[in-house]
Parts: sequence; structure tokens; C-alpha cells
Amino acid sequence: MVRKTSVVAVAVVATFLLGLTTAGAATRGDHGGKGGRDDGEKKAKLVNVQVIAFNDFHGNLQPPSGSSGRIATPTGLVDAGGVEYLATHIKQLEATNPNTFVASAGDLIGASPLLSGLFHDEPTIEAMNLLGLDVNGVGNHEFDEGKAELLRMQSGGCHLVDGCQDGTPFYGSVFQFLAANVIDRSTNASLLPEYKIVKVGDTKIAFIGETLKGTPLIVTPAGVQGLDFLDEADTVNRLVPRLQQKGVETFVLLLHEGGQQAAGSFINDCNGLTGPIVDIVNRLSPAVDVVVSAHTHQPYNCRIGTKLVTSAASFGRLITDIDLTIDRRTGDVVSSTAENKIVTRTVANDPDQTALIDHYNAIAGPIANRIVGRATADITRTQNTAGESALGDVIADAQLSATSPSDFGGSVIAFMNPGGIRADLTYAQQTGTEAPGEVTYSELFTIQPFNNTLTVKTLTGDRIRRLLEQQFDNPSAGQARILQISASLTYSYDRTRPAGDRVDPSSMKLNGVTIDPLVSYRVTMNSFLASGGDGFSVFNEGTDTLGGEIDLDALVRYFQSSSPVAPGPQNRITRLG
Repeated sequence: MVRKTSVVAVAVVATFLLGLTTAGAATRGDHGGKGGRDDGEKKAKLVNVQVIAFNDFHGNLQPPSGSSGRIATPTGLVDAGGVEYLATHIKQLEATNPNTFVASAGDLIGASPLLSGLFHDEPTIEAMNLLGLDVNGVGNHEFDEGKAELLRMQSGGCHLVDGCQDGTPFYGSVFQFLAANVIDRSTNASLLPEYKIVKVGDTKIAFIGETLKGTPLIVTPAGVQGLDFLDEADTVNRLVPRLQQKGVETFVLLLHEGGQQAAGSFINDCNGLTGPIVDIVNRLSPAVDVVVSAHTHQPYNCRIGTKLVTSAASFGRLITDIDLTIDRRTGDVVSSTAENKIVTRTVANDPDQTALIDHYNAIAGPIANRIVGRATADITRTQNTAGESALGDVIADAQLSATSPSDFGGSVIAFMNPGGIRADLTYAQQTGTEAPGEVTYSELFTIQPFNNTLTVKTLTGDRIRRLLEQQFDNPSAGQARILQISASLTYSYDRTRPAGDRVDPSSMKLNGVTIDPLVSYRVTMNSFLASGGDGFSVFNEGTDTLGGEIDLDALVRYFQSSSPVAPGPQNRITRLG
């Protein structure tokens, strides 16, 4: 196919230039990017460089639906996203400056809709090759299928289990994955290059890529086995002097960690920025000029001290246009600006991206558009004041339904992590020829794309109480990560009470009967939670483990057997304070 041939040609050249098949050596970053593009400016004292950045793309090749596909502006919501439009917007910006580099700050893949996820995200890698992406700092979701699969994304080759599903070879990424703070214990070196040096004439710019040091807390243990994740700021600060010895004075950090600004803010605001990003940036070397942040899926455009700190929301709905003016003599940035721009759908489709989507749609379509049930209304992830969502209720009920039969151990309670619910179920959504209210396999795949297996363990009533207490000060002090629960369980909590005493034990009821701290209960969770994911270590104390089917399959079967499915009642958890 023409599409494949073009990617192969680029990949062969890039493999020769970048040494993509050699993993781990930091010096792999020491090569030219799109250098030599400013020959007409050799005598100028200043050079203007443009960085086009985005983050948390998550394989959203097609325009994301519902609220995931909109951006708020002072005049209303704007439809945004879709790689056909993203490519066009990037090309238009590239035309304004020959010294342009395109960068991503992680979660390029993972938690992807069916069109990419069904093919282990190979379509997204190919789309980014066509797009002209130069570098991607890894995020936590790059580790969803483990380090070997991440290295395959870089170097190519067919999937170990599923092969090359579209019948053509997979050649890997032309762009470079970066992982400065991820150490492979088997080599005691970075799993992927720490940085990439690019040149504009004789001016050197270093892109450093990192994921959050807390990645092991939010990825299944198998995905990060044999890896260590180092402090973000300390890692960069150790690199800077080494890179300065190589003549680098301009530093762009692609960091998969972020923050959020105050509610009601817009894409280029910086109102009350909070979150881990603030502390990390404040501890960075003064030599760092730009931090392209990520992970929280929030938009902001900030300056912390002398550093630009940006984030472009998620799913390809925004791109950040960063303009740097660099003194050729010193290599230092003398001025910098950034602007978040909406990836509107009013521009022309990029034909190469359209051809790629059409290719994979032809294979995935029959699976994606299969109708599996009906919904009576929108079923969303929006949480009430207690932290309970209508979609969380439905998913937990589906998982209990799949694991309650006696031949599966007779589970009586199901727990679902809210971060594993990746999209809303929208009544009017039509991914194919289905009617409003009809639910397709693709829609449910987008909601639960991780292929976690359902697990049943035995927990005492006291362990269930301790598990619920772990919801608070999670992931950090003052925050809460509320587990979604099946209809069989009800309880109340008060966040104003001391840590460890926020859940009222007398309110914990199983089908209306108070849970006995000394009695053992069979409990369902997915494989991510089963190994202590999201900080819920009490799940590791469970006994008599029994594994089961894929969580997505359980949700599909629930819709097949229980349609029409109504939104969950959001009345299982009560917040008292």
C-alpha cells in the first residue's frame, strides 16, 4: 500500500540516522533533528525556533465524542480533536517557521479507543510518523503492556501474541521515545534515551523526556517490572551540566506530570495553578527554559519564574505553539512565548491521515459497530459530591454480575477504580449506523480499553473498612479517589474526621446488613486494583484469589442481558462532611 510504503521509506532513513534499534544509551539523543533549516540566517545574532507540543493523545485518531471532544472558550464550547485535523493544524504552523520541532509529553498511546487499541496502538504510531512528530517523552500509559511492548513501539516488529493484525509489517516509530528517569535494573541505564539534541545551524536544543515518578502506583506491576522511576527534578538537574558540556544551553523538558488551574479558567489562563508540577518546576535547574507538562488532561499556559510551563489538555484537542528566540553566540533563550490553540474541525482533513484511518476502519468496522445493547439516557463519569458516578455504578454492577455465580467464588461486592473509566456513554452517540440509544462494542471498548481481568479475593469486613479509608489523601493529602461500588454495598464517610476514621463502620452494609469486621467476604476488583493499583494496597491482603474474564467482556455481556440499561442511581455512597 502507498501508505505503508511511505512510512517504511521514512522509517528506513530514520533508523539509519537515529539508531533506533539500540536501546538504553543516553547518547542516542545526540543527533540532529530537522537541522540546517536556517541557512539564510547564519549571520543573524538571533534565531527563532518553534516547538509545537501536545500531550495525552491516547490514540484518539478519530474525533473524540461528547465532552471529551470539546474545548471551553469564553464564547462557548468548540468541537476539537481528530488526527486528520491535528495534522493539518500542525502543518499550517510549521509553514510559519522552518525551524520547527513537534513534541509530545507522554500518554501518546494507551487507554485508546478501539480503532487504535484493537491493534495495540500501531495505528497511532503510524499516524505520528506521518504527522512528523520528533520526540515523545514517555507517560505512564506507555507502560500499560510492559517495557518489551514499549520498545516494540520504538523499534517495530509484530505483536508477540496477535502478530501484525492488518496483514502488513509494523516498522515502529520514526520519532524518538525519551525516558530520562526510567531505569532498567538489568542494565542500570535508562530504558530509552534520556534526551535528544537537535540543531538549528550551530545552535543546540535538548529535549529531555520523563514520566512521573509515581508511575508504578498507577500501572499494573507487570507493566513496570524490573524498572525504577526516579525523581523528576533531580534527574533533570543531573543531566543539565552534562548537556552544557556538549554545548547545549536551551532545554525543553517533556514531563508527564501536571497540575490544574482554578475552575472556570480557559486554555491560555494560569489561575491558581496547583498540583505536583509546581513543586517540580520550582526545583528544576535555572537552565531549563520550557516545561511541556501533561497527565492531568488540563489546559494551562503559565510562567513559573523564568520558565514557560504549558499543558494542552488531552486527546489532540489543543496544540501549544511555543516560540523561542535564541542568542546564537551563547545558545541561551532570550525570549519565549506560548499559546494554546484549538484543533478545530473546520480545516481540511489531512489526506494521509484519512487514508490511514480508512485502512484500519475497514478491518475494525465489523467489530466496532456491532450493537451489544441499549441505554435509556446518557450514562456519564461525572461524580456527585460523594464521588459516585452513574457509569461507575453500572460498571461495578456488571462486574459483580459476572463474578457472583458460585462457580466463580460467589462474589458479593465489586469495586471499580474511577480512573479506569475512560469515556462517557452518550445516548445520541452514533459511531456507525446504530440508532440513538443503541450501544456498540466500540463505545464500550472506549470506556474500558485496558483489557484488565476480573479478580475475586476474600477480604474480612475490617479489611474492607481499611480499603475504604485508603480512598482519602489519595493520591495526595486533601484529595480523594473514590472507588465505584456495586449496588450490594452502601456506606457513609466524613472527610472532616481524622485519617483512618472517616468511614463509619456501622454504615457499611451488604444488602442492608451491617458488615461484620470479623467475617470474610468475596470481593471483585480488576487486575490493576488486585495488585494494589492507585494506592489501594489492602487488595494485596486478599486471599483465595480467582481470576476470570476480561472486564470489557463482562460489561458487554451485561448490556446484552440487561438492556435497556439506565444510569446508575448514585445513591450507594453518602458523604457527611
